[in-house]
Amino acid sequence: MPVLSRLIPSPVAVHIRRGALDDLPDLLVDQRIAPSGRVAVAVSGGSGTALRRRLAPALPGAAWFETRGAGLDDAVRLADRTRTGRHDAIVGIGGGRVIDCAKFAAARLGLPMVTVATSLSHDGICSPVSVLANDAGHGSYGVPAPVALLVDLAVVRRAPPRYVRSGIGDALSNLSAVADWELAHRVRGERVDGLAAALARQAGENVLRHPGGCDDDAFLTVLAEGLVLSGVAMTTAGHSRPASGACHEIGHALDLLHPRHPACHGEQVGMAAAFATHLRGDTGRARLVARTLRRHGLPVLARELGVGDDDFVRAVAFAPRTRPGRYTILEHLDLTPERIAHAYAEYAASVTGPHGPV
Repeated sequence: MPVLSRLIPSPVAVHIRRGALDDLPDLLVDQRIAPSGRVAVAVSGGSGTALRRRLAPALPGAAWFETRGAGLDDAVRLADRTRTGRHDAIVGIGGGRVIDCAKFAAARLGLPMVTVATSLSHDGICSPVSVLANDAGHGSYGVPAPVALLVDLAVVRRAPPRYVRSGIGDALSNLSAVADWELAHRVRGERVDGLAAALARQAGENVLRHPGGCDDDAFLTVLAEGLVLSGVAMTTAGHSRPASGACHEIGHALDLLHPRHPACHGEQVGMAAAFATHLRGDTGRARLVARTLRRHGLPVLARELGVGDDDFVRAVAFAPRTRPGRYTILEHLDLTPERIAHAYAEYAASVTGPHGPV
């Protein structure tokens, strides 16, 4: 009998609205995630303190754990601290650092994990990946995706605006990542999961085309939904390909070669996505992505990332070494540093006209 459908792991509940934080106690019970009420809740030491005071009365069976770092050691420590509590689930309340630690700890203990995102800085809020610092820089660790997700828009709007802008860059980078995936299919016969590609592409397109900004609940809803779709796309594909191409290779290279530079992940991959689109010869699309980045206050040039043009060129040359075996426009063109420098100069001229940003 032919296979007529497939089962795709995805969250049992996604609540994105103002006041969604108040849904957490009922969600844990109604979805049978933690019917006993015994949950381990990981929070940051900053905004997490206020959220703990708000939620603790409604979660009397919860054990609270403060997570300060974003390293592999921090995630292992969280798993060890929660191991003996006979918890039904782990809840991560915070930004990317807390959520990545909570996902890794939950995977280590075989527990379901619930995300309560307090910022929209990247698609890790719903992805099957934990990005954690290790001795080699940063590592991406495969984990089960969260079983449920809450995004309270009132809470998100209290986060630093830069974190929301970072999420915009990460969502837009999907457009470049999917183009790289399709290039690998045409050139090397790599299998493209059409559903995963559609989910990732739609996430990027929705953010690209929305006229709103970071102070607009309608736009924040579209952004949050886009980051969720990006995570589901990776779960559907079984790997990060739908959301990670040359853009992320360049971002990883910048992190390795210039670990002290000030740019956020989403700022890096958004700008790198515009540049990679230019490398693919789609100048109009590259300018559109750059224009959207600029409208939301994100970098479009190397110096706006806090690195020099020469540093960026070196990072692009080094980038393919960060993901051996992955085929993107960088591997396809196999550019020399001189050709990268020339291409970057063309890109910079294209996205900044004679009178400033285009």
